[in-house]
Amino acid sequence: MKRILTGIQSTNIPHLGNLLGAIIPAIALSKKPGHESLFFIADLHTLTSVKNPEFVKQSTYAVAATWLAFGLDTQKSVFYRQSRVPQVTELTWYLNCFTPFPMLANAHSFKDKSERLSDVNAGLFTYPVLMAADILLYDAHFVPVGKDQLQHLEMSADIAGSVNHKLGQEVFVIPEALIDERVMIVPGTDGQKMSKSYNNFINVFLPEKELKKVVMGIVTDSTPLEAPKNPDTCNAFKLYALLADEPNIQTMRQNYLKGGYGYGHAKTELYELILNKFSEQRKRYNELMNNTALLENELAVGEKRADEMANQKLKQLRSLLGYA
Repeated sequence: MKRILTGIQSTNIPHLGNLLGAIIPAIALSKKPGHESLFFIADLHTLTSVKNPEFVKQSTYAVAATWLAFGLDTQKSVFYRQSRVPQVTELTWYLNCFTPFPMLANAHSFKDKSERLSDVNAGLFTYPVLMAADILLYDAHFVPVGKDQLQHLEMSADIAGSVNHKLGQEVFVIPEALIDERVMIVPGTDGQKMSKSYNNFINVFLPEKELKKVVMGIVTDSTPLEAPKNPDTCNAFKLYALLADEPNIQTMRQNYLKGGYGYGHAKTELYELILNKFSEQRKRYNELMNNTALLENELAVGEKRADEMANQKLKQLRSLLGYA
């Protein structure tokens, strides 16, 4: 039985990029035979950038509601909040003591902010070690990641290998990355990678009028309506192509190439596609956000199972390190 593990930070409502790049593929994987899936809300990672407790709490509920709205089966998967299994912080300390400083200094999560060290807290610097602990605590075999997280997954594998070598035992499973090439990078409304930090994301759970405003605000060029257009350079088309079926993608492509088809038409089609494709998920999400007691119950079940798994791994490691 192979274990697959995926985590999403609680830094707001998951956007379209999170759905296509992580949540939907992970749920599909969890339904395949021979897999055991663990899905967690990375609320401890969130603290490196967000210090507002009410925002974190509501974002945690939003992430949980999104997973459930998109069909996560909590009877077949382990679904939990990172912070409710505090063994991960104990493991992080142990792993810190096996992790060389240069490895962390070369991490993208640190280097991207290293020119302004006043903005870097120790949690951000050791972020890859906490990520490694998330993975290694549960002996995860595969971790679906985007291109931007691949380096951190490779670090997790290196740390696991170092511990195994120095302790002379196969304490940890060496994790491997799973990357979906088709949805590796989901473009935002401005053409950059869709990201909360860029404020260029699409929240598919917005009320219809607000969602339409966001979609119609997608950045496009000034090619006149009657002129032919290049679909491969258009943000609206790229997003449509990630959501639509092949016949409709080809129809829109031909509309671009022949002219007489404006970007407004494409954006309207994209908006209607989002509404139709995610109609049930939008409804379910709102129901769940109005019933946080149900969310708490679903998470509590997974947290009990995760706690048992974490205790088993730490018992083994404590003994090897001389703490038991």
